[in-house]
Amino acid sequence: MALISKDKDLVKKGGAEGGAKAVSGPKPGMADYIAGEAKTFARKLSPYLPYELVGGSIPHVPGTEEEAVWNAASQATGTERVHYAYTIEDGRIWYLACPSSVMASNPDSWCPLAAALPGNSEYWDRETVYLYEQEGVASALRWDPETGRMQVFLGAARTLLPRIQSMDANFVTINAEAAQVVPWHNRQLRTEKLSRATSMALLYVGLVICAVAVVILIVQNIITNFVERDLARVRMETDKVSTDLMMNALNALQSDTIKHMVRIQELLDYLAQIDGTLVKYEIGKGKTTWEALVPQSFSNCSGTPLGSCQILPGLEPDGRVRIRGTR
Repeated sequence: MALISKDKDLVKKGGAEGGAKAVSGPKPGMADYIAGEAKTFARKLSPYLPYELVGGSIPHVPGTEEEAVWNAASQATGTERVHYAYTIEDGRIWYLACPSSVMASNPDSWCPLAAALPGNSEYWDRETVYLYEQEGVASALRWDPETGRMQVFLGAARTLLPRIQSMDANFVTINAEAAQVVPWHNRQLRTEKLSRATSMALLYVGLVICAVAVVILIVQNIITNFVERDLARVRMETDKVSTDLMMNALNALQSDTIKHMVRIQELLDYLAQIDGTLVKYEIGKGKTTWEALVPQSFSNCSGTPLGSCQILPGLEPDGRVRIRGTR
């Protein structure tokens, strides 16, 4: 089958402008580096046409693309273990999918027909039929002009190509060497990769924490064993506190409490002999003042243990007089 002019332009486009994209395959992501799988990541994918291929479109809901495509592909293939590729355009998600078991002999591969999905390198418009043939198996991707639905045809090249050629449409043959690589997605494999990346991240964090703890212990040990302690100031402050404590104790022993207790006892003994009563004994600012009630016959304090005193004018309610002494 000869290529039309549009097909020839596409070949030129893929060879000149798309050559760099075709050479550069998928690159490992952050999860691959964290999980330690960047070296084993398949950077070069070989073109492979699965013998069980389905495709379609679903409404686009932002943030749920992976879940929506996986759910649609699982229902279309009858299994949750699916490989799928998709693009987003005009408010819809366009996808191709196949059972994962089909990829058993071609794990590191990609489907060139996915390059013709809207938005990818081989896509022109919805009036064009996109063809790809490999090892006697041919596939075609077209949009129904009446319903606008995407249709995927797959079968033996000798039977499928004549049928597709009978359609009234433009044809483009996909050049797998020049097209931009569109890798498959697999939800389960991605989940397992994220689990491994999380485990490795926890391991790295644990190692860092252990290393920091070991460094802190080493530094603390160095400080404890090699830093010279200056105990002179501590010893000086301890001696000063001990001296102050001894002085306070000495001052407490030298208090006038005992002396005043003896004086009060002398006053009480003498006043008991003359029928007197001690009513006040006050100490303040180095001076002692006391007062007592004595009979009216009391004349003065001379020659008595009372010391110097004076009789205050007036009588008390019990008929006695008040005397006041100082010392």
